[in-house]
Amino acid sequence: MAEIVDIARGALNAQPFSAFLGTKLMQVDSASLTLCLPIRDELRQQHGFVHGGVVSYLVDNALTFAGALRLGPKVVTGEYKINYLRPAVSGTLMARARVVHSGLTQATCQCDVFVTDGGAERLVAVAQGTITRIGENVSAEPVIHA
Repeated sequence: MAEIVDIARGALNAQPFSAFLGTKLMQVDSASLTLCLPIRDELRQQHGFVHGGVVSYLVDNALTFAGALRLGPKVVTGEYKINYLRPAVSGTLMARARVVHSGLTQATCQCDVFVTDGGAERLVAVAQGTITRIGENVSAEPVIHA
């Protein structure tokens, strides 16, 4: 498990945008992980809420990292859908993603985003996405079964 944590932290640290935002890996196991992002003024929109694009970024990263736990490190997001439930204003965003189902080349993952502030957690968004393995072991040719 320590190797998986090291690989995940290395991948996160290799992303300049994630480093710029201050995203941290908080927890990881064989099928789930948690990313956190402290809220600061630069992440807000004109009404004082965390910008939806910031929440969406965190979901995208968490879903992809969760998919990588099953499919290996060479993955991309194929698609995802997000529902914003309430605004986040202050505290820390926590994205908890998990694998729901996986095959050889794709994994369906879900993510819940919470804001923690003063010890309380509030759900701010939910998402589901498809993560796809890329690279040398994935054929671009269709497979025809007789």
